Formats: sequence, structure tokens, C-alpha cells
Amino acid sequence: MALRKIAVEELSSDQAVEELAALAAEIAEHDRHYHQEDAPVISDADYDALRRRNEAIELRYPDLVREDSPSKSVGATPSEKFGKVRHAVAMLSLGNAFDADDVADFDKTIRRFLSLGDDAALAFTAEPKIDGLSISLRYEAGELVMAATRGDGAEGENVTANVRTINEIPKTVAASDFPDVFEVRGEIYLSHQDFADINEKQSKAGGKVFANPRNAAAGSLRQLDSSITASRPLRFFAYAWGEAGNLPGDTQMGVLEAFQRWGFPVNQLTEVCDNVDGLLAHYAEIERQRAELGYDIDGVVYKVNRLDYQDRLGFRSRTPRWAVAHKFAAEKAMTILEDIEIQVGRTGALTPVARLKPVTVGGVVVSNATLHNEDEIERKGIRIGDTVVVQRAGDVIPQVVEFVADKRPEDAEPFVFPKVCPACGSHAVRDVNEKTGKVDAVRRCTGGLICPAQRVERLKHFVSRNAFDIEGLGDKVIVEFYHDGLIQSPQDIFSLEVRDQKSLKRLKDREGWGETSVRNLFAAIDERRTIGLDRFLYALGIRHVGETTGRVLARSYGTLEALRFAMLEAAADRDGEAFADLNNIDGIGTTVADALAEFFGEPHNLKVFDELCEHLTVTALEAVDTGSPVSGKTIVFTGALERMSRDEAKAMAERLGAKVSGSVSKKTDLVVAGPGAGSKLKKAAELGIEVIDEDDWFVRVGQD
Repeated sequence: MALRKIAVEELSSDQAVEELAALAAEIAEHDRHYHQEDAPVISDADYDALRRRNEAIELRYPDLVREDSPSKSVGATPSEKFGKVRHAVAMLSLGNAFDADDVADFDKTIRRFLSLGDDAALAFTAEPKIDGLSISLRYEAGELVMAATRGDGAEGENVTANVRTINEIPKTVAASDFPDVFEVRGEIYLSHQDFADINEKQSKAGGKVFANPRNAAAGSLRQLDSSITASRPLRFFAYAWGEAGNLPGDTQMGVLEAFQRWGFPVNQLTEVCDNVDGLLAHYAEIERQRAELGYDIDGVVYKVNRLDYQDRLGFRSRTPRWAVAHKFAAEKAMTILEDIEIQVGRTGALTPVARLKPVTVGGVVVSNATLHNEDEIERKGIRIGDTVVVQRAGDVIPQVVEFVADKRPEDAEPFVFPKVCPACGSHAVRDVNEKTGKVDAVRRCTGGLICPAQRVERLKHFVSRNAFDIEGLGDKVIVEFYHDGLIQSPQDIFSLEVRDQKSLKRLKDREGWGETSVRNLFAAIDERRTIGLDRFLYALGIRHVGETTGRVLARSYGTLEALRFAMLEAAADRDGEAFADLNNIDGIGTTVADALAEFFGEPHNLKVFDELCEHLTVTALEAVDTGSPVSGKTIVFTGALERMSRDEAKAMAERLGAKVSGSVSKKTDLVVAGPGAGSKLKKAAELGIEVIDEDDWFVRVGQD
């Protein structure tokens, strides 16, 4: 029986380790398709289900939590068409809730984090979740000076000139209580009527017809000619803020009321609810009005109303703890499953993709869906030629729910999943966990470096948006250059110009190329010869090392040289100190540590690593909160904490730039010990490490 079929509460610890590893790989692959290729192969609902299972397993087995599962990526790297803007305060995405139980769990999690009893007052705001484009508006001395898209959460696109054309966004704010510096955040969107009018005009002019209002809004805002943006009736709702000199209230609703007073549009359906029942009632009311609103929404967002509680709750890597999006149910339609194709990913995973007869679901035409793995195909009993029910939840790629039995063709036969790789012909196998004896849900190609699909997919990953982000080296060019022998390994990218100058067949003479396009490509490559250590690590495609894990490693080891030395030590002796230090980094754990040791223990990988470094300048991760007295320190919390929960303590330390470890070693700088501290306290004494109590911790960080 596949692990995916086992309920979370029935998973053993060993099974949980295996399932978390499988989920990490699967989610990372879907993140790559969605964020780096703009070509998702899974619906929002299916993707969210994977994350929910991962979170449920982590909740049951907190000692097995992995930072790369779920991946913490927020969005996509900003386009080169616009200047880049680094957000003073990160623009994160939201966690999701799908039913009443999820909303109740959201409430319970917050109460547990804040150590609030079930009867303690805890109010929330509830507002429609606008399906548009997130924007941050920076005002200085009342003047709009910068407008930026969310981008990847840390860095967005400078679209100031275009935003100035939107009538609903104030260009100046004259209110006496408006702070000297304030970033108003919200959503740019199009009404249904305006969307229909734009598409009608586009169609008559022979131009691009947009698939939905969100795409139309995003396309309108990202015009290089701001007069085109000005011709599109974009609208705006304010609902949040970034950097702020001071806030005009001590609650979420209080700030929204100030927004309205200052001239910013605020959604009038936003309400304060005193409990979960109130949230669910307001959700039902908004859902009832959904078709009549005149603009797209895909759920309701709940936020803790008290701002001091929001500050204490803080953020996870990709989401705030104090907010959640309660999504609406998926929309469904029927269509024909015309074929099942097998794609080979960069880790060798064979993923079945359903090719559908195009069908409109919720106003969007869809033609592809993921089928996850062979067990999923068998479980659903799906065959080529079947009429299938597909559902869509905010994504253009649907989920195949089931087949319609009475519409099955007589000659339809069960799909036979290939036992060999369609790219290289190597055996494709399902690994067996040595500890549990369970078979992995994913079938993988054993071809490794001889498999062109894996090598090509690894190269695509290397140049993708959240890795090296090389403009002009898209998927088609990578495939072309690989098959023509120009780029076989990542380091070949950075020697391409030198080799081209010596070649008898120059790039500029290739079909579809010219002197300008080649010059632009080489310039784009040169721009990426300097890269941050975290992005460099992510680009290498090491299994289980996502963007967040890359940041954790970069912050823990500091420099490329220190990390390389530590990884070689860890690979050489998995019972040694270096491996133990790696394993004990908060957010790493045994699975990731093993993957890193295996990568750096392989001579071929080390050769690629070192040859790349000859072409690159790899920079240390930008320090976090360098003014904090614990910035850069390694902290261990042990024993029972009384003034804050363990989660709150960890979040506070990381917010102040510290690194949190799960065990005490000679690299530990400080141990914060509460009542009941045991072996860790003893270990700290043996190593002569400073130990303070919880009260002294608050004094140390200046928050007493």
C-alpha cells in the first residue's frame, strides 16, 4: 500500500520520514513548474492538498519538520523589463484554509502560540480575497514615490509610472496624521465589465485576448508604455502595509479605517468577527454575494485584529502566522482524457500528465492536469479515452477527480505505467525504504547523468528565475544548446562566450539569432557571475535543498569556503562533528543532511561545484538585523518557557538575526534555559557556554 493512502494519524515515525521526503520532492517539482516555468501541471486544490498533508505530518511529528517541505517560495523573480525594488518589509503569501475545521485549527494554533485560553478574547477581521495583482505603494512626505509588484516577496518590479495612471490610487495624501514614510499595500484588479470591454477591443484590433481578469490586470500593469496602462480601467483595494513610520491604530480594522480616511479604497465587506462562528458566517455571506460583486474573489482572508498580537505571532518563511485565506470550493467540468504522457524531472521522477480535450472551467480554458504517479492512476481507475470530471480552484490547470463510468469507451484499456525511462531507456524503479520496507510512490529513472531529460531539466533549473535567473536562457534555448553540444553542464554557460569566439560556427550565425541577441545573451550571463550563496546552493539542484534550505545553509555557514569545507567534512564522516553540526541546524535534519553529504561526497558533483566557482563570485547572505545583540549568534532554547511558547521564542530569535539550533555544541553561543532543562543544560556547562533564563533573554534583546 502506498504511503499516500495512509491517514496521517496512522503513519509510523519511519513512514513519516519517507512520506515527508516524497512530499518535499513532489512539492518542489510543482513549485518549479509554477513559479519558474509559468507552466503548472497541478491544480491549486491538488497542490494545497499536498501542502496540507505535509503540514499535518509535521504537526504530528514536530521532530521531523523539514524547512524545504513545504517549500517557502512566495512568488516569482521580477522581470528584467522593469527596474528592481527591494521591499523594506517582505511581501509574503498566505496560508490556506479549506473548511470549518481548518478555520478552527487556525484559531487554536494562534491561541497555542500566544498561550491564550479558549475563553480569552481573540477578534479577527474577515475580508474578500481579491483575485488580482499585489502592489506596494511607498509614500514619503505624503507623495507617492514608488510602486512595486510583489515579485519573489523580497524584490519586486518598479511600476511607479504605470501605477500613477490608476485613478483610484492617491498620488498625494494631505492628511495631518499620515506618516512621513508609509507603504500602503493592496490589490490591483479589473471589474468583470471592464475586462469584457478590454477583450472586445483587443479582439476587434486583432490583439491578445486575456484568459481572465487577473491576467488582464497583470498584463495591463506590466506595460512598458504607460499610456497603454492608462487606457485600461484598473482598480485598487488597500488592505495591508509594509514599512511605516507609525501606525494610525492598534488594530487591523483601525488601520483600514485610516486608509479610507486618507482616500484609499477599502473593501466595504470587511468586518470584525469575535470568534470562529462569526468568521464562518461572514464567509458564507460573502460567498452568497460572490456572483454579484462585479469582480473576482477566490476566498475570504482572516487576520488577527490586534496588532500587538500580529507582532508577537510574526512570520513563517513564506506566510504570516496571524492570517489565513479561506478558499472557496473548486469549480468542476467534464471533458475527455485524450492521452497520458510521461515527463521526466531533474531528479529522475516520472510524472504522468493528463492531456485533456480543452474545456472551460470557471471561465478559463484548460487542457492539462497532473496525475501524480502510477498509484494515483490505479486508484482512480482512469483510462485514456475516458470522460473525466475535472475541477479548478484558482488555477488554469485542473485536477482530475474521477472518470464517468457510463461514458467509458468499450475499447479503453488500463494504462500501463512504463518501467523504462522514455528519455533514455534506463530502468525506472520505485525505491524501497530499507527501514520500513515500503515502496516509494514515485518511479525514478536510474540513468542519472546519462539521462538527457535529467541533465536538461537540471540545466533548466539552474538558470530558472529563483536560481541564476539568466535572461535569454529559457527552456527552448537550453534544450537547443544541450542537443547541439553547446551546454552540457552548468559551468559551460559561463565559458560559452569564450568558446563561441573560437568556434567556426558562431552563435550569431544560427537560425533565429543575430549579433544583438547574442550580445544580449552574453551580457545577461555576465550579470549573473556574482550571485548570493543561498541562490547558488538552490541552483545546484541538490535533492531536498529548496530556496529556504539554501538560505538556512547560507546563513549558518556564512561563506562559500566555510560551507564547502564543512560539507566535505560531513561527507567524509557521518558520525563526525561536521555532520552533527549540519544535522542540528534548525530546519535541516537528517534527510537534508544526508542529501548534502551524498552530493558533496560524489567527485563528479564536486568537480562541477569547483569549476563553477572559478567563473563566479559567490557572496555571503545579507545579514539580518545586524543591530541586534544576538544577530549572527547560535541560540538553543531548552526547558519550559513561561513568557512565550517555544515557537514564539524561535520566531523572535530568527527575527533578530540569530540562528536557532536544536542541540548544544561547541558552536553554540547562548543557551536560554527554562524550568525542567536537562541534558542540554548539562552539555552547556561542560562546554562552558553562557546560559541565561527567559527573563534575562528579554533583557538581552532589549524587549523587557
